[in-house]
Amino acid sequence: MTVSFPPWTDEHDMIRRTVRQFAVERLAPHRHEWDKAGEWPAREVFQEMAALGLLGIKVEPEYDGMGLDWWANTAFAEELAHARNAGVVMSILVNTDMATGVISEIGTHEQKQEFLAPVVRGEKIAALGVTEPGAGSDVANIRTTAIEDGDDFVINGSKTYITNGSFADFVTLAVRTGGPDSGYGGISLVLFPTDTPGFTVGRKLDKLGTRSVDSSELHFDNCRIPKRNLLGIHNGGFIHIMQNFQGERIVGALMAVSGMELAVEDALRYGNERKAFGRPLTKFQVWRHKFAEHLTSIQAAKMLTYHAVDKMMGDDDPTREVSMAKLYGADLAQRVIYDCLQFHGGYGFIEEYDIARTYRDMRLLPIGGGTSEVMKEIISKYSGF
Repeated sequence: MTVSFPPWTDEHDMIRRTVRQFAVERLAPHRHEWDKAGEWPAREVFQEMAALGLLGIKVEPEYDGMGLDWWANTAFAEELAHARNAGVVMSILVNTDMATGVISEIGTHEQKQEFLAPVVRGEKIAALGVTEPGAGSDVANIRTTAIEDGDDFVINGSKTYITNGSFADFVTLAVRTGGPDSGYGGISLVLFPTDTPGFTVGRKLDKLGTRSVDSSELHFDNCRIPKRNLLGIHNGGFIHIMQNFQGERIVGALMAVSGMELAVEDALRYGNERKAFGRPLTKFQVWRHKFAEHLTSIQAAKMLTYHAVDKMMGDDDPTREVSMAKLYGADLAQRVIYDCLQFHGGYGFIEEYDIARTYRDMRLLPIGGGTSEVMKEIISKYSGF
């Protein structure tokens, strides 16, 4: 008996067709325009996606989602690459996965009704607020505080590099609820509405890539929110964040693989048409062999990522495999995209070609969601050395 892997179904194929059509027809035509503008019509597009049922693939039907599994979400994330704009894709995945996945996993019924369901319906937009000026991958060093005062938390501090930060309706926010020296044991997650008095958006950072979406600085000055907005266990937020990172890193690995596949596809199409010294570029052995190697490595990255997705579906800790998938895919993407740009020659240096933007955008992958160096430390630890 042959067992299909990945276990794709007709339902997954339907999701792929719907997402690809939306990405190709609604998103991709604006990729240059939105990148130059430094913004995209997120609220309008999220409402359109909600009408198609695409904002809650893993969310329970009780909260207006589809109630499907990680394989369905994998199909969704892979097909989004056809937007050909990693900034827009990242903004979408922050809203559907990175900022809201943890609510779906550990939120109360009331929290899911107030925060999660409106995201699925396209009524609210979410951001994830973990990184601070002095704490990136070092989550235990978070300094933004949430001090208990009666029935409220009073929040003070700052966050940086926050995707969707300038227009989000709420932030899934990491705060210190323990003492200043409590380390990872004094961190909690709260759901922070951005209409709270004392909250301000600082600079929208001028970035190398993913320019279509903001990466913003957020400031909290005596912001008061109700204690009922505590997400999960009080002082147990570090574990929740680490668990949420697995979903974020899987999504990063999927973005890497899908981005590489499209870049190589574009490069080979260009190489079949572009002639030098009387023959197509793809007929030069140096490039034929290079792309043969890249296609092989991309397939290996894809299967490693699928293996990590499969681990996410089981009961065992997927951290090691997820870290491997993110490390391998993100680092491989730097080499593949470099060669795709080089293959285009001077045209690759011109912004009207997708490869120029892809080159800039993909550089984020070994940094965001945990650097490649952090992934290596995690793999070492989980491998017993």
